[in-house]
Amino acid sequence: MSISKTRAKLVEVARELFARKGIESTTMNDIAQASGKGRRTLYTYFRSKEEVFYAVIEGELELLSQKMDAVAAMNVEPIEKVFRLIYTHLRVIRETVSRNGSLRAEFFRNIWMVEKVRKAFDEEEKQILQRVLTEGAEQGKFHLAHIGLMTDIIHYTVRGLEVPYIYDRLGEGLTEEETYPIVLDIVSKALGADESLTNEILQQTK
Repeated sequence: MSISKTRAKLVEVARELFARKGIESTTMNDIAQASGKGRRTLYTYFRSKEEVFYAVIEGELELLSQKMDAVAAMNVEPIEKVFRLIYTHLRVIRETVSRNGSLRAEFFRNIWMVEKVRKAFDEEEKQILQRVLTEGAEQGKFHLAHIGLMTDIIHYTVRGLEVPYIYDRLGEGLTEEETYPIVLDIVSKALGADESLTNEILQQTK
């Protein structure tokens, strides 16, 4: 098995153990035994359980990054890309937290650890968003005074919505589908986008 595959197996085994038992109750020995690789192999790749945890979070965020890239590459209107990027981010974060059982508590209890890992990902995500905003501005679809500032505003706004979205506290009493026209209207106005595209985009995102 190649080095990359061995490391990936160790990380996935650790993720499953963290999800089932929690990080505190999982030992390096547990990871070594469950992976069938032994402690020597595990310590070849990771010096501590914290390093394994970082690798698990990196893997989860990489999945999100890939999906964000896929949205940015779609052959659709820039405003639709921004709209889809927002909901893709929120949905993938919710799915990640939900599927990881006990591990999900660590996203909030050990927020400083998660933030350390997220720093590089956040920069990637902002670059993706800035590319889409630049595309829209160059096509005359967006009217922005400063693309960099708008990138930061959207990025940090979406990050701030993660927890309420995960726990279904966003737009109490509304279904997600019912929030679409409201969110799209807000985003369209913020970007100075053509409002005539709203109905068409809503039909495509159902």
